[in-house]
Amino acid sequence: MLTEQRYQKIMDIVDSKKTVTVLELVKALKISESTVRRDLVSLDKLGKLIRVHGGATALDLQYDTFDEDIQQRGSFNMEQKHTIGRYAAKLILPGDFVYLDSGTTVETMATYITEKNASYVTNSVRQAKALSKHNIPVTIIGGTFKAITEAIIGSEAVEALQKFHFTKGFFGVNGISEVAHFSTPESSEASVKRSALLHCKESYILADSSKFDKISAVTFGQLENSTIITTDLAPKNNYHTIYVKEGE
Repeated sequence: MLTEQRYQKIMDIVDSKKTVTVLELVKALKISESTVRRDLVSLDKLGKLIRVHGGATALDLQYDTFDEDIQQRGSFNMEQKHTIGRYAAKLILPGDFVYLDSGTTVETMATYITEKNASYVTNSVRQAKALSKHNIPVTIIGGTFKAITEAIIGSEAVEALQKFHFTKGFFGVNGISEVAHFSTPESSEASVKRSALLHCKESYILADSSKFDKISAVTFGQLENSTIITTDLAPKNNYHTIYVKEGE
């Protein structure tokens, strides 16, 4: 296959999928991994795509490198967040030991939680407040308070999570893509998410449709290790995903 033909086939795949891994291109084009990596370097220099670790992304793929104020984020895609939150809350059963991550969709979920015969741990002041309104006891882990997301982060929070073994965990996310997997803008918050994920028997990522094909600065989890709960408005994908009809 001529170089220009390879370039065009790579661009067709990248433009269609928005994110692609080196291994996907190797299988699709039936060429060596070294050739794919060399082509991605060349296409990046030509300004045709963005080369990232393990693959490439389209130029129009949205990047998110900073946290927005939680009050602002809370007003986005509200109907989707309520649809996702209602469904997720029903997954909690008597006897569960539940971790609730920070994030506005998880906060919406917390307002629907009614199961009092379960135990709850969170790193979010807002999630704790939501549960307390239903007279549900909750433990907040210790650490450093991050005002913009109202989350507890830092090394002390990571250390605190080491002693727990959750049956279920529910997590917020800023970006979902095949290249960066589950990502968030800030490394300290990513460390807490990563630690909590590793201590969950079952983990769920709550994501409205705006989070797909989007990359944030720091990866905190792998696509194959968690189930995404989203609405039918999200793009169909090969991830482990539960689609909930919006408004249900």
